[in-house]
Amino acid sequence: MADDKDPSKQLKDLTQLKKQLQELRSRVEGEISADTPYGGSGLASPLLKGFVAGYVVAKLRFSAIVGVLLGTVTGVYAAQTYQVPNIERTVKHFFNKAKTGPKE
Repeated sequence: MADDKDPSKQLKDLTQLKKQLQELRSRVEGEISADTPYGGSGLASPLLKGFVAGYVVAKLRFSAIVGVLLGTVTGVYAAQTYQVPNIERTVKHFFNKAKTGPKE
């Protein structure tokens, strides 16, 4: 019990704790800087990018991706095989006729 109140022992313990904290801090900073490019921020780390990419893919669901791909392939096939009208020109023509009104 007498050693607990010895100021020199407490100071040595505090010094040792301070060194341990500095070592931990430098190790953590080293690990963080290894994941980020030079001059980059934590937002540019590969870990964060991988997490965000995984989250987005999980939210999209596989069936949605397959649906988009199937729709794209079908649209390309139809456009190459059949005479598909130009939708942009048709819509513009419709609005121009609506602006001018009916002809008598």
